Amino acid sequence: MHVVVVTKSTPDTAAKVTVDASGKPTWTEAMVINPWDEYAVTEAVLLKEAHKGQATILTVGTEEHNEALKQGLAIGLDQAARVWDDALVGADSLLYAKAVAAAIQKLGNADLVIFGKEFADLGSDVHVYQVARKLGYAVLGSVSKILEIDFSAKTIKVERMLEQGKQIVTSKLPAVIAVLKDINEPKYPSFIGIRKAAKAEIPVWSLADLGLDAGTRQTQVSAYTNPPKIEGEVEIIEGASAAEKAAKLADKLIEAKVI
Repeated sequence: MHVVVVTKSTPDTAAKVTVDASGKPTWTEAMVINPWDEYAVTEAVLLKEAHKGQATILTVGTEEHNEALKQGLAIGLDQAARVWDDALVGADSLLYAKAVAAAIQKLGNADLVIFGKEFADLGSDVHVYQVARKLGYAVLGSVSKILEIDFSAKTIKVERMLEQGKQIVTSKLPAVIAVLKDINEPKYPSFIGIRKAAKAEIPVWSLADLGLDAGTRQTQVSAYTNPPKIEGEVEIIEGASAAEKAAKLADKLIEAKVI
């Protein structure tokens, strides 16, 4: 059994993100593991412990993403790998997916690939489905629970959370899944785990190591800008009673043709 978790470091969700004068996004807090991936890492550790297998954590990015890898190792994953190449600067989701898929193939024999629901910094999950397509694996998004998994029979049964309710789905392995926060209670690094992760040597693979060419990008970010400031006026409606205030408010809304 081999489970691979794909992660990255992102700005803390409480960080204030702005665009500086050069057009580069900056934030006030240190980078953290993508919040959704805490659940993906925990699920991989639980599967590893239950099935006596191997679990790997993988990322695409510069050295700052090593922190996410080390957190995964400290929680209990076995090994880590990072993909980076200057040709990946500003990569779109398709090039990212190609790099992730090639790295998983280089690791070999992955039965299950786990992502968090989405990347918090991008607010997107398209990479999950692109990676699955490049690997030729089945893909299951919005997974709230793994109900059954049999690595010998190569089958998985999951519960998916949809807007309309819950859905039970079975699939063949290998597969790619994206998990929700309801799937488990995240594990956190132990002191021994942190010390072990600090000593870990993390290999870095270039596109050449993966047998890839960056090729032509399908999409490209041309610029980042700060959102426009939202300004408005507030008027306090006075009145002797709530009924009088409500009547004055209704009159103003009618006058403004809101109602």
